[in-house]
Amino acid sequence: MNEFLGQVWLGNTVQSYLVVIAIILFILLVKRYIARYVAGLIYILVHRIWKDIDKPTFKTLVVKPLGFFLAVLVSLTTLYRLHFPEDLNIDIYRVTVKQLVHSFGSLILIISFFRLLVRMIDFIAMILHIKASRTHDTTDDQLVVFFKDFFKVLLGIIGLLMVLKFAFGINIGNVLTGLSIVGAAVALSLRESLENLIASFIIFFDRPFSTGDVVKVNTFTGTVEKIGLRSTRIRTDQKTYISVPNKQMVDTIIDNLSMRTQRRADLRLEVGLSTSSADLDKLLEGLRSIASRKEIESATVLLNDITSSSFLVTLEYYTGPVTMAEFNKVKQEVNFSSLRLLESLGIQIAGASTDIKLVGPEKAQQNAGG
Repeated sequence: MNEFLGQVWLGNTVQSYLVVIAIILFILLVKRYIARYVAGLIYILVHRIWKDIDKPTFKTLVVKPLGFFLAVLVSLTTLYRLHFPEDLNIDIYRVTVKQLVHSFGSLILIISFFRLLVRMIDFIAMILHIKASRTHDTTDDQLVVFFKDFFKVLLGIIGLLMVLKFAFGINIGNVLTGLSIVGAAVALSLRESLENLIASFIIFFDRPFSTGDVVKVNTFTGTVEKIGLRSTRIRTDQKTYISVPNKQMVDTIIDNLSMRTQRRADLRLEVGLSTSSADLDKLLEGLRSIASRKEIESATVLLNDITSSSFLVTLEYYTGPVTMAEFNKVKQEVNFSSLRLLESLGIQIAGASTDIKLVGPEKAQQNAGG
């Protein structure tokens, strides 16, 4: 038995192979339990900062990527104890098989590690989102989504640099030096994208609008559904979905309709010239009585103008920041009440009745001759 275990195959003893296989099989079998235990230790540390963390949710997010990372780490560490067979170490396009295997192992290890970090970011973002949902300010919710995406992009860049360094042996310093030169040219070509990225930070910190606000941008009016790194997504009142560059959202005039303190409505009545001043006074008093509804916070009623064809009476009133449906209901009731007031006073709208006289040819000639 000892002779068999001591036999050398491809530069390593049979015993070394069996030990490596046993360790890899063992870690594959118990990785989930080890991951749960390690996740429990991490949970204890995190729980000291955030008291209301859901432990099952934390383990669901972390255990699987953590177990995969531990399995990869232990397996690669164990395999590196073996001597790579020299007979298999051939050159492939000036790269040896040993270098390829080393690069592949480093690549898998780096990917599994950053996959674990991404899941940790998702968990932290979930906690912050729960805390932000307890406040009435929706900006906090969108801010969590924004920084979650931002840090994921940042992790991706760092992960790529680590792959170049440890998997392919490329000098990052030279790469960064070259990128600084290329980056200047790229920055010029991507100036608009960089401006949009900077504008997204301005939006989050200046807070001219938040997710869920109804805004008017140029000729479009809609609800802000998402504020991204490059653009803001708006669901218009026509139920279309548009993307507006963040730079334009910062530079242009934004009318945040959700921030209004009141809604305004106007009623214009062009009363016929046959209406007496007494009836006009009764009309104004009646309109003031109509505007005294509890839904209306303030109102102005006046005889605004006297023209050659009508008396112009205006009713300008403001409601609270109610929904559009509630505002339209109040507006309709005010219009109906005003119409019934005109009927009760016997007042006609200018141009409501027109007398047409037909003049015959003989009468027309007489009028012309007279």
